[in-house]
Amino acid sequence: MGIGGTLLLKNATLVATMDDVRREIAGGGVFIRGHTIVAAGLESELPATADEVIDCRGKVLLPGLVNTHHHFFQTLTRAVPAAQDADLFAWLRALYPMWARLTPEMLNVSATIAMAELMLSGCTTASDHLYLFPNGGRLDDTIAAARAIGLRFHACRGAMSLGESSGGLPPDVLVESADAILKDTRRAIETYHDAKRFALLRIAAAPCSPFSVSRDLMRETAALARAYGVGLHTHLAESDDDVLWSREKFGRTPAEYAADAGFTGPHVWHAHCVKLDAPGIALFARTGTGVAHCPTSNMRLGSGIAPVRAMLDAGLHVGLGVDGSASNDSAHLLAEARQAMLLQRAGFGADALTAREALELATRGGARVLGRDDIGHLAPGMAADVVAFDMKDLGFAGGDHDPLAALVFCAPARVDLSIIHGRIVIRDGHLATVDLPPIVERHRALARVLANGG
Repeated sequence: MGIGGTLLLKNATLVATMDDVRREIAGGGVFIRGHTIVAAGLESELPATADEVIDCRGKVLLPGLVNTHHHFFQTLTRAVPAAQDADLFAWLRALYPMWARLTPEMLNVSATIAMAELMLSGCTTASDHLYLFPNGGRLDDTIAAARAIGLRFHACRGAMSLGESSGGLPPDVLVESADAILKDTRRAIETYHDAKRFALLRIAAAPCSPFSVSRDLMRETAALARAYGVGLHTHLAESDDDVLWSREKFGRTPAEYAADAGFTGPHVWHAHCVKLDAPGIALFARTGTGVAHCPTSNMRLGSGIAPVRAMLDAGLHVGLGVDGSASNDSAHLLAEARQAMLLQRAGFGADALTAREALELATRGGARVLGRDDIGHLAPGMAADVVAFDMKDLGFAGGDHDPLAALVFCAPARVDLSIIHGRIVIRDGHLATVDLPPIVERHRALARVLANGG
């Protein structure tokens, strides 16, 4: 389908719109013109033809899934032995020396691999938190990868300024000066940020964490983000050690520290919040502050169970994140929705989170967390980000009683069809935008270089 052309998806087993009334349309379809949705409904409500028509018989259509937190570079350091059985702080200390050897090529190739993995799981929009820039690496390296592969991208210009010699956690070789961080954050915003509706690329300001960035830099970054009207992101309240650090260093809970630093409001979202207390939940709900819930990473590192049910009941905005591929160690966003459902049930009871609520976190919830009103559900005037899963997949056999719930309850599947901004990027389960096998081979070679000391 060319620019401005039309595309008709018809005969779907189910269209789960996730719209304002949560319509689920059996035998429905979606009509797209250019990069926007014109209609989502019954076949009788849609045009009979289009420039391209795809029969979606046997498939479930959804809005594209939204990933609100990731570290693409970590695909190069999956399953590292020294970090396999470590909690958050020990895990970081084990991996920092490897990450200090990252190169611009490594940032680009690892981002391509991470995005491909996300897209093949049904993701159409992803946020990446890149917080270290050794050996000449820049945010631009990951932006180039996103443009090549066709993912809708929120690039977070992360930062670490507080090294070990100044009482921080990361080694000094991985930190930058506050002036350099702020200067490059401005450059990234002014060069790349697109504030318009349907933007394919946005920039956010994203100090890494309270234990790797000074309090002054947190406040200055918050002011910079507000001045430019961009998103603001960091890690918060991820583990018991994280909370202890905040109380010992700042005399505040993580949520109180965030508020003091200017990290609350509708444009702000925090990763994890496993240890967010009741007053913190109330504060974030009251201010419209979002949370990126990363259940697999939280289990992997033994951090605990985020109180997502309590957050949702309080009206807090929650989306899903797969987190870095050294603490997950994958990037399957549909699998993350399943993990979110199961983990809430493990912690708070069998009805703590339904399959539909888990999918809502992965669609509408993620869109809201990223400050988007143009993605996350299927309705006229929304971005043409649509994915389809084939219910004939082996893992769904016997799941026809409720095809939508089966997407979450059953074994996570690869997406069959993916459309981003009106462009077909995955067809019949195959990525159409890049030649993946040689990139995978190069990625493996670069991972070996990192493992062997550069």
